[in-house]
Amino acid sequence: MTKKHTIATPTSEMVTVLLQAEPEALEIDLIRTAVIVVDMQNAFVSKGGMFDLWGFDVSSNQKMIEPIKRLNSAARGRGCKIIYVAHRYSPDFREAGNPLSANRYKSRSIKDYIEYPEWRDKFIVRETWGADIVEELAPQGHDILIEKTRYSAFFNTNLDTILRTYDLKYLIFVGVATNMCVEASMRDAYNLEYFPILVSDATMNSGPPFMQEATLFNVKTNFGWVTTTENVIKLMPV
Repeated sequence: MTKKHTIATPTSEMVTVLLQAEPEALEIDLIRTAVIVVDMQNAFVSKGGMFDLWGFDVSSNQKMIEPIKRLNSAARGRGCKIIYVAHRYSPDFREAGNPLSANRYKSRSIKDYIEYPEWRDKFIVRETWGADIVEELAPQGHDILIEKTRYSAFFNTNLDTILRTYDLKYLIFVGVATNMCVEASMRDAYNLEYFPILVSDATMNSGPPFMQEATLFNVKTNFGWVTTTENVIKLMPV
């Protein structure tokens, strides 16, 4: 008996809605929409994780869990793809670059992982607690997980291939940090001809508050759209 294989193929169906956003409302097709959840990992979000050990206040990052959870639930109910992006390295840091690379020079996580062995499961090394997505947002069912080793979710990953496989075009970005990995990923998305949409109350910056405002300004002015959790959810009735 010949087995029948099912593969992902673009669909001709359309569910077109008008998303209220800045600098103007944007018409999107929900069938071609994905939620991109950036770096919501214990290392960056949880008490006892890498950021917390460094003395950063992670309470603001923790406040992003609930809006992202609500948005993910609504998006799953509407059949949208949920794609998690996790910043992770192998234990030997084979993806970090050679000793003269800028990444090794700038990355505190690599230096401290080596210097403080007692903290090693709190950082972003694969198969450790720190590298895991926070429990409240654990990937489900048909969600997709992408691992990255630089700020952008597109650099040396298969994210672009996956998006094109599913014929996705509108990318709703949530997570941390707004001015670092989220913005880097959105810039690349724009350059690759996607429509990047930033959810302002489901992303949090690293550093002073003006960094959040700077990214919102950059996105609205140059390479995307800014909206809110409520604006997205009300377009996705279950």
